[in-house]
Amino acid sequence: MGKHSSGKGGGSKSGGGQRMSPAAASRVQSAGAKNPGSRTAETGFASRAQSAAAKSAGRQQGGR
Repeated sequence: MGKHSSGKGGGSKSGGGQRMSPAAASRVQSAGAKNPGSRTAETGFASRAQSAAAKSAGRQQGGR
């Protein structure tokens, strides 16, 4: 394995099919807030996670 290979996704979109739950989005946002220099914080993933959780919650309530 190469020096930068961690085997943890590598930034590619896998299309895992799992929806983002509000609890998971909250954990992502918390992690980014605790470490503002992290990749999660720098890429704006927390806001995208919150958006995905809101959309997922809307689908669960019957909206599309």
